[in-house]
Amino acid sequence: MSHWLTYLAYRMVETICRILPLNLVWRAGRLIGRVGCLFFPSYRRLARRNFQTAFGRERSREELDWLVREHFATLTANLLSSLKVSFMKESDILARLETRGLEKLPGLLSAGHGIIYALCHMGNWEVLSQTGVLGPEAKSASMYQALANPLLNAHVLRRRSHSVCTLFDRKDGFAAPAKWLREGNALGILLDQHAGDGGVWCPFFGRLASTTNLAALLSRRTGAPIVPLTVETIGTARWRIVCGEVLPGGRQGLDPDRATAQLNLVLEAGIRRSPADWFWVHNRWKTPNPDFLLAKYKRGITLLPEQSVESLQRFEILIRSSNWLGDACMAVPAVRAIRRGRPDARVTILTPEKLAGFWKAIPEVDAVLAIPRESGILGTAKVIRDSGIFFDAAVLLPNSLRSALEAWLAHIPRIVGYQGHYRKWLLHQIIPKKKRITPTEHHVRHYLRIAWRLGAEVEDPTLRDPLPGPAAKLSGKVRIGICAGAEYGPAKRWPLERFAAAIQQITTTLKAEIVLFGAPGEKAMGEELSALLGGRCKNMVGTTSLEGLMRELRRCRLLLTNDTGTMHLAALLGTPVVAIFGSTEPAWTGPVGPGHTVIRKHVECTPCFLRECPMDFRCMNGITPEHVSATVRRILQAGKAVEDPALLCFTQVNPG
Repeated sequence: MSHWLTYLAYRMVETICRILPLNLVWRAGRLIGRVGCLFFPSYRRLARRNFQTAFGRERSREELDWLVREHFATLTANLLSSLKVSFMKESDILARLETRGLEKLPGLLSAGHGIIYALCHMGNWEVLSQTGVLGPEAKSASMYQALANPLLNAHVLRRRSHSVCTLFDRKDGFAAPAKWLREGNALGILLDQHAGDGGVWCPFFGRLASTTNLAALLSRRTGAPIVPLTVETIGTARWRIVCGEVLPGGRQGLDPDRATAQLNLVLEAGIRRSPADWFWVHNRWKTPNPDFLLAKYKRGITLLPEQSVESLQRFEILIRSSNWLGDACMAVPAVRAIRRGRPDARVTILTPEKLAGFWKAIPEVDAVLAIPRESGILGTAKVIRDSGIFFDAAVLLPNSLRSALEAWLAHIPRIVGYQGHYRKWLLHQIIPKKKRITPTEHHVRHYLRIAWRLGAEVEDPTLRDPLPGPAAKLSGKVRIGICAGAEYGPAKRWPLERFAAAIQQITTTLKAEIVLFGAPGEKAMGEELSALLGGRCKNMVGTTSLEGLMRELRRCRLLLTNDTGTMHLAALLGTPVVAIFGSTEPAWTGPVGPGHTVIRKHVECTPCFLRECPMDFRCMNGITPEHVSATVRRILQAGKAVEDPALLCFTQVNPG
């Protein structure tokens, strides 16, 4: 039924246009377009966004708003005029046309290789198929893609059959169009539509766009030169056909990908001459689905010698950080993979204020948006909107409904993440979870799975490299960091008395400086452990900023810790870690990278993931100070992580 209604509406409009004079059709079209600009806000926003992409760096906001209104008026006038000209005499149409540069066409045709017209949806492009303006000796054809409405498609084909232009359906392949060119004829191909996964990614108005290389491939195979043509509006129902710079065909021309990039530049120049004429309500810079990162695309990215990555407009990606330091550290490889996923990517991290300093230290992060401590969902969405950045996509690392609402309320057009808690309806792209039947997946892999599903390369071992930073200045004493707390709960904390005993055993045979680290809420714990050590330590629990903690950890030769965010931070900084695990699973959340040791006592109830042990705390009580101190001493002496299967407590963890 919808096909019939659309078909009847089209025929009614077509009949009205056929009856009315062309000038009246044109003026009515401009008026309808002005009104349509008000009543179709989604198309108005799309056009405004496209104008911003193309001209935002060189025109004011007022000029862009005017162009949007002028585009709606000009587009509608041209569309209605195209219906009218299909019923007009060729001589009457030619009387309304001017040409520029077409005098070169007869010489090109005389070479016998045919001509490929590179076309775009600009002005009243219908005049090209309704007239012999390209020369009486030029037999013209064009390639088309069938309309989704079969009734409308059949009608348009019937109307086109009365024109001077032959039609080739793209689904029938390219053998017939190639034969047509080899016979010395002309073939028109539209180049300005999003070409999907099969296109060449090259700049169009300075922003990467998937572009068909069909014209360049046919030119290469047949020897036909490529002639860019644009149709510009020059007055009331009057148009000018302009021939752009000709690209030679055959082997003497550019390779197909570079030729495609060059054609984008030529068409761009034509659009700049008459910007209101192009079809701006088409999403030319569409975000690919699902792989909007381009690392795995077969055709890849093509830049001309005069173009550079630095000159490209950025593909803006917002990554919503986890709320916990440990999770943020484990997400760094995924952030790196996303940033490297396309050369024009610009990554902004949206993070709780407490983690802003951490993310600013990651070289792959271009900007950080800090969420104020008391900010709610609406406040966070406002932070995103007030940033002045139009984000192309948002990647959600947390599984929360809140994080999805933040991005949705900020009107980000592509929101990606795991299904999470009651938020499926807010996501545009859902990342499938790992199947449970396969081995346990480390959290680093959990985050990398998102990057992989977006098209990033995730097997590069440098993704897990420690953060670059200044080398530690080592003194005569061995500096050992201690993190005896764990904000998650008591089940992750090895008893303080055992920490103190292990430290005392280490320092009896080793000249060491002991430094205590911990969160602000763990100051009492730090004071208690310091007292157990008789004050023979430097207590920095709760006194350092996150940036200060990073500097202090870099100075340590080793960190002895529970399963904490500080453990992950030290591992990310390249500081060797000895981590004591109890209720949690190191295969999921162990320290990442070489040189780290996990001490764990396997018991029947581990891992339980409880915050407090309801039994006798056997997993932690089974780990003795002697085991821990012996491990630390051997690591410091050997300079690497150790494994002692006889103790059933030591295992090397290097996930991924």
